[in-house]
Amino acid sequence: MCGIAGFCNFRGDWQKNIERMCDKMYHRGPDASGVWASEDHRVVLGHRRLSIVDLSPAGAQPMVSHDGRYVIAYNGEIYNHTAIRKKLLAESRVSSFRGTSDTETLLEAIAAYGFTDALKMAKGMFAIALYDRREHTLFLARDRIGEKPLYYGILKDDINNDGDEGSFVFASDLNSIASLDGFTNSVNTDIMGDYMRYGYIPAPYSIYRGIWKLEPGKILKVKSPFDKPEIETYWSMIETAVFGQKNLFRGNETEAAQELERLLRESIAGQMAADVPVGAFLSAGIDSSTVVSLMQALSGQKVRTFTVGMWEEKFNEAPVAKEIAACLGTEHTEVYITEEDARNVIPSLAGMFGEPFADSSQIPTYLVSKITREHVTVSLSGDGGDELFCGYNTYYSIDYIWERIRRIPAALRLPGSALLGAVAHGRDAALATRARLLGARSIEDMYLRSEIGEGLNLIRNTEQGAEVGFGPWDAVQTRPAGLTWMDTYPAGLLEEPQHNLMLMDLLMYHPDDILNKVDRTAMAVSLETRVPMLDKDVVEFAWTLPLSYRQKGGVSKKILRDILYRYVPRELMERPKKGFSIPLHQWLRQPGLREWAEGLLDPALIERQGILNRAAVGKLWNDYIMKNVWKPQIWYVLMFQEWLRNKEIKS
Repeated sequence: MCGIAGFCNFRGDWQKNIERMCDKMYHRGPDASGVWASEDHRVVLGHRRLSIVDLSPAGAQPMVSHDGRYVIAYNGEIYNHTAIRKKLLAESRVSSFRGTSDTETLLEAIAAYGFTDALKMAKGMFAIALYDRREHTLFLARDRIGEKPLYYGILKDDINNDGDEGSFVFASDLNSIASLDGFTNSVNTDIMGDYMRYGYIPAPYSIYRGIWKLEPGKILKVKSPFDKPEIETYWSMIETAVFGQKNLFRGNETEAAQELERLLRESIAGQMAADVPVGAFLSAGIDSSTVVSLMQALSGQKVRTFTVGMWEEKFNEAPVAKEIAACLGTEHTEVYITEEDARNVIPSLAGMFGEPFADSSQIPTYLVSKITREHVTVSLSGDGGDELFCGYNTYYSIDYIWERIRRIPAALRLPGSALLGAVAHGRDAALATRARLLGARSIEDMYLRSEIGEGLNLIRNTEQGAEVGFGPWDAVQTRPAGLTWMDTYPAGLLEEPQHNLMLMDLLMYHPDDILNKVDRTAMAVSLETRVPMLDKDVVEFAWTLPLSYRQKGGVSKKILRDILYRYVPRELMERPKKGFSIPLHQWLRQPGLREWAEGLLDPALIERQGILNRAAVGKLWNDYIMKNVWKPQIWYVLMFQEWLRNKEIKS
């Protein structure tokens, strides 16, 4: 796990700026730093290293290929690099290797087979910058699912101002890009509506104009003079899902569980390989328990496991996780979170993410990462199980509601939705939600509408005057920045409604929220996280499963349970899931955090910043305190304000 950065055609002091970019990512790679520049300094690559495989200087980056043609700066792990290395040697593509790193294997595979074919061959997580010295072409690539981040863009606020588009820049961290001399890219207020809807900024957008996220499964190519990037797809989640559902697994449920267990064992064995200590996050859930069960079955010694607990009983999964750990025989560590722990973490969150991000489980995720890093350098997690194996309750509730609403003729439903929404507006949030759902045209549209809270018109609209009322956010409006996967997902793409909801999450929520959260919080403490359920073969197999293998008779993630119950007693797992959450809204009303929040929501501050609607934010906070409503939205606003304050301090 590392951090990469670089630029093309930079006009300032290239060495000072690349070193500053790398310094901003010190937490991503505290073990070493490296820089490579072309002879004319038009192309510069930087790297921060967290040594995991081949700790020697032979694994240092940026790395030049044996033939001298390619230079790579790479963040991630290629889990099947040993097999690729054997293939290169067997085919005499390479006579010998200088070291044992997966970086060298990947680089020589690129030299032998080409960039796209090498990526298709590789199983792992990665963000890659590759420069072809012969063709004067820079390539950027991101892994299939989106485990590793990669930002890119033009170092100029208005790229169409005079035709002079400035420097092309890229990095694993937005803070690295924002640290460059001459960075004046303004806050992208066009995407604020999306942020206020989801609590994160979906790819390909970022919080800055002219700076983008490279989407999962994509390759960006930009040739000298580095001004016209081209993007292509080398792997598609949509194509994988469609193909899988057209080519269903032909075995029975028992055979499917056996095959999935085989694939998970293979994935976990590959991801346990490292030259540093390895452990795992363990909650009371099916996903992490399955991963840890197979880790322990594959290991010749006790696996290190880590859990965070809450003193508030209704949020606390630590006792059950401890029972699971004892059953499996792991070496278990648990840490309890207090309000003071949360309060101490919150001011640093904005710096971890580089842009507004408001999934409140970022707090316990950071804290469990912090304690884990005190014992190991790599931790496996169970992320991906809910999205791949139909685990979220929302998948069932949305399907249930849609099956009843769809029976009402659209000619009655749609006008009724508008009328009910007008009656409910500003008075009854629950009724407003029913009105939005009633207006859905498909289950996919209903899922989109379920993500939108009434009263989200919190953005200052300068075109219509200084203030805009506290109104509803239109579920289907076209925003200036463009549309997201949620807006453009083709209704009925897959036959099973719940499969479509799972796919929608895998396209946006999973990479832009879940994986984003895990990567940033873990890398803030220099911990590498690995996600076995996102192995290419596991994902592709999961999409061949009938829905009944994933859920049956109200039982979610059935196929994972079939595997897990071979290792852990059923009665230990069949308890209500509490989720990876904290009593945040209880804490926000108490001294300490309440003063922090009210300082960020100060009307004079909001007016001076000129981005949010002062009156609407004031009403939001008042309703939150007095009526206990707008819980997600108030955290979205607070995290944006904390990010903006952090940005202003650094400017």
